[in-house]
Amino acid sequence: MPASLIIVHGTPMSGHTHRVVSFLAILGLPHQLVDTPAAVRNTPEFRALNPLGQVPVVQDGDVVIADSNAILVYLARRYAAGSAWLPDEPVAAAQVQRWLSIAAGELKYGPAAARVITVWRGAGKLDDAHGIAARLLRFMDDHLASRAFLAADHPTIADLACYAYVAHAPEGRISLDGYPHLRAWLARVEAVPGFRPMQRTQIPESEG
Repeated sequence: MPASLIIVHGTPMSGHTHRVVSFLAILGLPHQLVDTPAAVRNTPEFRALNPLGQVPVVQDGDVVIADSNAILVYLARRYAAGSAWLPDEPVAAAQVQRWLSIAAGELKYGPAAARVITVWRGAGKLDDAHGIAARLLRFMDDHLASRAFLAADHPTIADLACYAYVAHAPEGRISLDGYPHLRAWLARVEAVPGFRPMQRTQIPESEG
């Protein structure tokens, strides 16, 4: 158990924050989410925690870790060492890393970007995000046709890293209807004991 309450600086509607908070809940670790909107992320106090001004950031006693995937690795190694969440076996570990890279790449620039553009009028081209998302979701659906989870036959941090922005893809006007294996995987992740869902956002009405 942690020496003190683990503090998570993030925002409730962030999939990056969600993957961290959900893993903390699954591990049964006491934690507190401190809402950290953009204005706070530009303050000197927050920049001292993460000079890039990004969330989430975790404070675990004297330890400060930024980047959601790095935080997942830290938590798995510190509080779930030897568990299946982050395997030690080289091939299994590589499979987890592959999906962490996808979470930081195609998932970020596909479903996650489409959600930001649609819900918060963020920068970017929705068509480009939809194109990336279509290729990714088809790949994931095919991958999950013969397995229960992304990197192993059990849940790993790879599943938590990829869950939120896939589950909330419809908020970026991306339908999941054509991906039955992907939807079944979402349900399996949601069934993990301790898992916490992320609140859904309202999709703005189309303009024009």
